[in-house]
Amino acid sequence: MRYVLFRNRFLFPALTLLLGLCLGGMLPHAPLHAVSTDRTESFLAATGMVDESVEAIYLLDCLTGDLRAAVLGKTSGGFTATYAYPGGKLLQDFGLDPSKNPKFLMVTGLADLRSGSQSTFGASVVYIVELSSGRICAYAIPWNRTRFVARAPMSGALIPVGMLPFRNPPPSGPAPKIGGGKAGKEKAE
Repeated sequence: MRYVLFRNRFLFPALTLLLGLCLGGMLPHAPLHAVSTDRTESFLAATGMVDESVEAIYLLDCLTGDLRAAVLGKTSGGFTATYAYPGGKLLQDFGLDPSKNPKFLMVTGLADLRSGSQSTFGASVVYIVELSSGRICAYAIPWNRTRFVARAPMSGALIPVGMLPFRNPPPSGPAPKIGGGKAGKEKAE
């Protein structure tokens, strides 16, 4: 028995590998999408999908409340799309006094948002949570795939797409809407 095992010691791993390859070929292939988040005491960073093969990095300065996003170009190697949301407006969305030392959390999630204007939204939103106010606000990137593929630089403002208190039960009826511009007005109508 020992002689048989020793003599066929390369056969068993080879058969195992062959069986794994056959099973892997029969199972459906599902793409994996990973996002990451990181933070320091006063700065947050997260990534989220914007298009099929492109993701954005979202940056939040907790001291000023400035929210920024940037997207790398496919061929240029630099950032071809940049977006910002001023800290004063972000603090107003949460009803915060800047001197109260806000405590933020930030994550991204996939969202298939529709817009009636020419540009649509990216495939993800960034969720900002502020602990002392007990609110969550979601912001989206206005995305134009045609301009991105044409390597045209893009810049603009992140658009608030929703707000919800998480500490108190939401009021009856629809959640309060925040934001301005065409996208916010269309959703409110």
